[in-house]
Amino acid sequence: MITFPNAKINIGLYITARRPDGYHDIVTAMVPTDWRDILEIVPAKGNESTLTVTGRGVDCPTEKNLVMKAFRAMESRYGLPPVDIYLQKIIPDGAGLGGGSADAAFTITTLNAMFNLGLDEATMASVAATIGSDCPFFIYNRPMLATGTGTTLSPIEIDIKGYSLVIVKPQVHVSTAEAYGGCKPRPMSIDLPQVLAQCAPADWERYGVINDFEATVFPRHEQIARVKSLLYNTGADYAAMSGSGASVFALFKRDILAEEIEAVFPEMDIHVSKL
Repeated sequence: MITFPNAKINIGLYITARRPDGYHDIVTAMVPTDWRDILEIVPAKGNESTLTVTGRGVDCPTEKNLVMKAFRAMESRYGLPPVDIYLQKIIPDGAGLGGGSADAAFTITTLNAMFNLGLDEATMASVAATIGSDCPFFIYNRPMLATGTGTTLSPIEIDIKGYSLVIVKPQVHVSTAEAYGGCKPRPMSIDLPQVLAQCAPADWERYGVINDFEATVFPRHEQIARVKSLLYNTGADYAAMSGSGASVFALFKRDILAEEIEAVFPEMDIHVSKL
């Protein structure tokens, strides 16, 4: 069975508290995009499950790959037979786009379909939450408000249909630990769902729709800050870093050609689509 795990963007991201367990409470709107990997799962040729990764290199032992972790979680719960998994990586890693989390979540949903397990979204999301905090979102794979550690999800209304989406990933890697290391948790000053439902993207930043990680990441990685600035100079209605970086996304009212963005951001990973 072949599926196409997709990336996400974060519209607004607020770090509101540090938890006793060392994690942080956040508030963010997560929105799926059509930048996709390719995932195929088939019955194993041999007696052991395998994972073959092509495309973008992933420097990770097989058993620590989130895809294999997702398979092992499902295997232990539902007694699945061995499978061969083939993953072609297209979404950049270290980009704040949730590519690895999407691959893990789609592994869960694909196994559910392949083996007729009959699991509902909530059950699959509970398994996904054991893999990573972004993983449950990709089970639902529709605009969601994420709170707590990012695993508490509720539907959210965001009217961005017809906008052009541009994602730019400079050749910079930002680890999640680095991004959180300099953050200063603080209470939110806006009602994010209300602003996103009632205001156009051109007004979001003025009303406080920001990514708190930018305050930590931009001073250390000026190239990422420059990408955001250039996207605004290109005419974006709204631009912000996604997740903990290093990608920056922008929304444009007008149509955008990939060639136009490639000319502004040579030698960077880019994705352009119509929402």
